[in-house]
Amino acid sequence: MRSLETAVPNTVMVQTDVRDVFAAQPDISRLGKRLVGAAFDSSGIDTRYTAVEELTLEKHSDSPLFFDSGTMRILSPGTKERNEVYAAEGTKLFVEAASKALAAADGIEAGDITHVITVSCTGFFNPGPDYKVVRALGLKPAVQRYHLGFMGCYAAFPALRAAKSFCEADPDAVVLVVSAELCSLHVRSSNNPDTIVGSSLFADGAAAAVISARESTAKGLTLDFFETTLTPVGEESMAWNIGNEGFEMILGTYVPHIIDENIVGALAPLLERDESLIGKEYREIEHWAIHPGGRSILDKVEAKLKLTENQLIPARAVLRNYGNMSSATVMFVLKHILDLPSQGGNERICSMAFGPGLTVETALFTKTGA
Repeated sequence: MRSLETAVPNTVMVQTDVRDVFAAQPDISRLGKRLVGAAFDSSGIDTRYTAVEELTLEKHSDSPLFFDSGTMRILSPGTKERNEVYAAEGTKLFVEAASKALAAADGIEAGDITHVITVSCTGFFNPGPDYKVVRALGLKPAVQRYHLGFMGCYAAFPALRAAKSFCEADPDAVVLVVSAELCSLHVRSSNNPDTIVGSSLFADGAAAAVISARESTAKGLTLDFFETTLTPVGEESMAWNIGNEGFEMILGTYVPHIIDENIVGALAPLLERDESLIGKEYREIEHWAIHPGGRSILDKVEAKLKLTENQLIPARAVLRNYGNMSSATVMFVLKHILDLPSQGGNERICSMAFGPGLTVETALFTKTGA
């Protein structure tokens, strides 16, 4: 990984303000108000970002689509209207993150890119984000393009795994991986506990990385190993469906318990790939890049694996400052670790992301270079 860059929209959502708006909706029951307060206050989030400028108390629109700041009502646009915003605003995030990653990849030019892999689960359009990135960055028309759509929060890892495979098959390959999610497009007022939890967590953001097999002394990550695991239960506990008024997230309260019960088994195939890690305590691996699907998930991972508080700082910091940006989120955590001062020598990173299924994606990286 020769570079890793992130991008977020300009509009900031302050968690306490968003909580008060959701709790004040006229269709919210007394129980719903209590659930809103509990979900938002225990989320571990201070701020999130959204591509929808209306979703803030500072903005006013004469023809609001998502939020009427005059009446403080959360509105319910149809899926078509939401997706049109995705196509316009999502393209901006894809291009911004990709441009930053390409500019940060020392020795890599636009003409060197051979493959583009885009990732998103929060909207659809065609020609898609892969096409938009190629055009906006002036990449060669013959660049091979792939889009991983609607996989959920773990999808950055299949994209990175594919990039690694391309580079192993062709040493001259240079792969641009870009993930962008506009989760805030699908928030809605509801008394449903799953919907309330989703409204308290999800946000917008993008991340991009350049992957190459070329030799380099610059700071980066080697992509060592990837593994995929499906938990025995959980198919109905986490899901992502398309409704008439946007996409509908199912995020059951039992998800942290499923992860707690299965995380050791999910990690075993990955750690067995590296003989130097067999028999080691989990906390002996220097860094842990955990997808912050929610505060309770991070609490379960920290306790189950007996990690130190410091090892969860990157994940908790991303959750606190950005919320859950679906597939892009674990890339933010990896960047946090990559930007930390070097401890000397090569440092290992164990990473995990969770998504519908329940699917558990795991990866081992090595932080290298200056």
